[in-house]
Amino acid sequence: MPKTPLFFLASLALASALTAGCAHGRSAYPAAETDLALRRVVLYRNGIGYFERHGEVDGDALAIKVRRDQVDDLLKSLTVIDRSTGKAVSVSMPLDPESWASAALETLAPGRGSLAEVLDGLRGTEVVLHTLVGTLRGRIVMVETIENEPDPSARGRSAPPDAAQRDHRVTLLLGNQMHTVLLSKVHGVTLRDGDLALQLNRRLDASAGEGMFQQVEVVIRLAGKRAHDLAVSYVVAAPMWKPTYRVVLPAEGKGKAKGDGKALLQGWAVVDNTSGEDWNDVSLSLTSGEPIAFRYDLHTPRTVGRADLTEAGVSRRAAVAVGETSYDDVLEQEPSAPPPPPATGMPEPESSADYYGDDDMDKSLGNNRDEKKSKPKAKKSGAFGGRGASGSGEAKPTDLAPGKPATEMIDYEALRRNTLASARSKQVSGLTSFDLRERVTVPNGNSTMVAVLNEQVEGEQTFLYRPGGAGLGYESNPYRVVRFRNSTPFVLEPGPISIYSGDSFVGEGLSESVGAGMSATLPFAVEPGIMVTSVSDYSGESMQLLRIVRGVLEAETFARTTTKWTVKAPSVMGTFTVLVRHPKSGSNYELQDEPAGTEKLPDAYLVPVKVTTAGTAGVVTLVEQTPSTTTLEIWDGRALGLLEGLVAQANLTPDLRKKLEPIVKRRQEIGRIDTEIDGLKRQQIELDQRANETRENLEAIKKDPAAGALRAKLSKRLDEFTKDGDRMGRKIVELNSLRLEKKIELEDLLQGLDLEVPKKR
Repeated sequence: MPKTPLFFLASLALASALTAGCAHGRSAYPAAETDLALRRVVLYRNGIGYFERHGEVDGDALAIKVRRDQVDDLLKSLTVIDRSTGKAVSVSMPLDPESWASAALETLAPGRGSLAEVLDGLRGTEVVLHTLVGTLRGRIVMVETIENEPDPSARGRSAPPDAAQRDHRVTLLLGNQMHTVLLSKVHGVTLRDGDLALQLNRRLDASAGEGMFQQVEVVIRLAGKRAHDLAVSYVVAAPMWKPTYRVVLPAEGKGKAKGDGKALLQGWAVVDNTSGEDWNDVSLSLTSGEPIAFRYDLHTPRTVGRADLTEAGVSRRAAVAVGETSYDDVLEQEPSAPPPPPATGMPEPESSADYYGDDDMDKSLGNNRDEKKSKPKAKKSGAFGGRGASGSGEAKPTDLAPGKPATEMIDYEALRRNTLASARSKQVSGLTSFDLRERVTVPNGNSTMVAVLNEQVEGEQTFLYRPGGAGLGYESNPYRVVRFRNSTPFVLEPGPISIYSGDSFVGEGLSESVGAGMSATLPFAVEPGIMVTSVSDYSGESMQLLRIVRGVLEAETFARTTTKWTVKAPSVMGTFTVLVRHPKSGSNYELQDEPAGTEKLPDAYLVPVKVTTAGTAGVVTLVEQTPSTTTLEIWDGRALGLLEGLVAQANLTPDLRKKLEPIVKRRQEIGRIDTEIDGLKRQQIELDQRANETRENLEAIKKDPAAGALRAKLSKRLDEFTKDGDRMGRKIVELNSLRLEKKIELEDLLQGLDLEVPKKR
């Protein structure tokens, strides 16, 4: 596989412009066009851009031509400051021209509408109708739907003889005469109102995607006809800037002077200019984060219906009232203090410490050591220590290419020294702003790439297994991953990341958003030499006693899932660690006795499985339980088992055991009585059934003179059944009486009992 680091670096020339030609034949109007020079551009990741213009205007008006699709955004955010006086007067613009022709085209949705509907929407408009018999001129009065008699010439062709034909009758008024004509006879219409024709054309342009490129003129009225030094800012739609990153890991045996577990994190931003105008020598900033932005129509006139209260006002009459005399003194109130004058100045923005991407950049710009002290320092974490694939005693990353002489290599140090981040960063209301140090020029329809990040961070190379493996054909194999901690104080936006190890490109991946202080795990290759398998088992529910309050037991029930992860590899892989992404069994499951080094994710755990001896298997068993609380009465059948298990605990205190043993004994006695009563009742039911059968037999042979011996035998058996039933009834009564005594004793023991059950050791 040939190496291409030189070609790769050449493609990342920071000052190069990436031509992005226009996708259509016409040239779009600029988003905003005025005589003021564009001085500052701030691009966001949510599809908007902040634009700031400065310059002098002679006279009392500043005109800004704004593209139709940008008017609403501009009206939401337009700010005009006269830097010489601090004043701006008013903003004016024409009404939305779309509303002038909306009546005629409001029904023309795709697949709908007709010429009759358009003409009916233009009532009162003067037109010329070109018909088969000549021209007809006048103002449209109405368009009626009619049904004509069938055309005799059409008989025997396409329509049956009795089929009526639907048509429309157009009525025009010219002077004091009204004329009508069938719409089916009209083959052309001329609009006499040029303004209406213009607006219809604009509306159709908008429907065809052309109207959005037209411009509306916004006029800003200034105080006085003289020179004004203005600063104008606004927010309009703009393409989001796109991040791309590179993580460079030192080659084996290199970079140790700076400490193990270090990686180089570099970032660039791709900026697109589709505004319709060149950005010449502008100050460019790039903002990351999640600011909220939306569209809102402020340009189209709207009317609101109101209640008509005319009659209520006319019918109101004042009632005559007799005056009254008061003997209290009338107190004069002190006049209220006048409101404070409005503020004439703007507060200075709060300063925020700049964050520089590289020591060499600070030197090249002449920054002193005091400035450097304001750089935030990342906290040491140790989250990456000792389990990387390239650490001591661990498996070595694949050497993708033989070594080169040091003078020819583009390695960790060369990439760090030669990639100078040309932006300084700061925090603004929770957002990260990358401000380019030098002004840039981006022609319209072009892109540019700038470096924004060049920092040393904690990082390592290791293995990660996700359920399902590393793809088709690699279901049991893990990924090779690079893990790094974003030790900068800023958010890294989602984007592609290229991975280098020493002087070689080893793969690439796609990152999610990485917050400050957060860790990222990025798969960049497959490791087929390692096999990961798992076996899961669901063991059902178990119950644990938590508390006893006056005979009510509070217990915790568990559903348990056990998963065994096994990692195997040939002995040539040496010792290594695989991070297994174990998905949670459910939102209410908790991992018991989690292994050391386990990391929690929103829906899973990252569990390290270590192979400590080359050629052997690494095994980790995970137990997840879902606790839920339930209450049981002391008479519940499950309560006795919980109490017996509690008394059997070795860690029970003597005092607590002394309280619980009599309770358990009484509950056991009541349980035995209940069991005996249940047995006697079942015997009673069986005796009753046999006695009923015997009675039925006696009734059947009652009149048979030859069945005397049988009647005697059955009668004797019935007497025995009756005696046994009576005996069982007496025994049940005795047992119920004894049960009541035991129950009273148990309730006395439980009275006032409130104890927490000690946890099992």
